[in-house]
Amino acid sequence: MSITLTEKAAKQISKQLSKRGRGLGLRLGVKQAGCSGFAYVVDYADELADTEQVFEEHGVKVIVKPDDLALLDGVVIDYAREGINEAFRFNNPKATGTCGCGESFTV
Repeated sequence: MSITLTEKAAKQISKQLSKRGRGLGLRLGVKQAGCSGFAYVVDYADELADTEQVFEEHGVKVIVKPDDLALLDGVVIDYAREGINEAFRFNNPKATGTCGCGESFTV
């Protein structure tokens, strides 16, 4: 099982946690939603459950619940700026398709 952070994504997560003043890292999950079936859920992680998996890269932790690991294994998290928009981008090798707006994916 692996989740990879690019250096840009790690810097952005660090920056957000610093600005917030607390947090262990980023919690990444999925939920059924959107036009393609699943959507990524991103939040701050302030605590860690015994069952959660921790991935660390560039000094930043990404925390994933066991139920979400099968859909997230191999995902690469990047952070991109396009014009005035900036956001996390997910390159998921398990995704067989995405919706037109890029908010949801199919496996």
